[in-house]
Amino acid sequence: MTAAEATPTAESAPAAPAPESVAPAPGATPPRTPLVARAAAELIGTALLVAVVVGSGIQATELTKDVGLQLLANSTATVFGLGILILLLGPVSGAHFNPVVTLAEWWTARRGGPGVTSREVAVYVPAQIVGAIAGAILADAMFGEPLVKWSTHDRSAGHLLLGEVVATAGLILLIFGLARTNQLRFAPVAVASYIGAAYWFTSSTSFANPAVTIGRAFTDTFAGIAPGSLAGFIGMQLVGGVVGLALVALIFMRGRSAE
Repeated sequence: MTAAEATPTAESAPAAPAPESVAPAPGATPPRTPLVARAAAELIGTALLVAVVVGSGIQATELTKDVGLQLLANSTATVFGLGILILLLGPVSGAHFNPVVTLAEWWTARRGGPGVTSREVAVYVPAQIVGAIAGAILADAMFGEPLVKWSTHDRSAGHLLLGEVVATAGLILLIFGLARTNQLRFAPVAVASYIGAAYWFTSSTSFANPAVTIGRAFTDTFAGIAPGSLAGFIGMQLVGGVVGLALVALIFMRGRSAE
């Protein structure tokens, strides 16, 4: 639910030593990419991601009654879909598809690192939320479900909220850890693999994304979440984002240059 851009290699380096470059933030976008294009990429990417999650959930429940197989089908489709979307749209918008990722990048930019501006945050986040809602409606339409039907799947239990903290913290640690170590070229595989694993090792099945969480409230299907559970999930995702950034600062602490 982030950028897939690798660190650019320098060509024709000047004779004088260049200053140490800062690792690109997740979602660092190429210059001259119009903001409207980036917003469209975030909206469409988030819509397709939610369509994959919700649509594969509906398909799975129609094919089998085994909940384990349903989750396996749902998680497998999400892994492939997310990886492809990051690979395709990363060079345009950074492929955030996630307000927590966008806000985390904004925070790192405020502290002197590369990242999105406040204006870009104000465009990205609404685009992600609108896209998520549209994706849920699209999935329902494809499978003949009511276009908008509030989910009745309650997810307010405390252990599920803890799962969201863990899932989101791990996601932020992965994304920004890749950025700190100049390995963002691996983001499509790494991020998709982490989300696929988190489907199984977290109690909440790893929403880890406020926009996707909101979108999934609009469908009363396998992947849905009751509107009454939204506040708890989104709150814990934000907490997880803070925890993830703290872990990045601790683990990837920059050392002082030797004299």
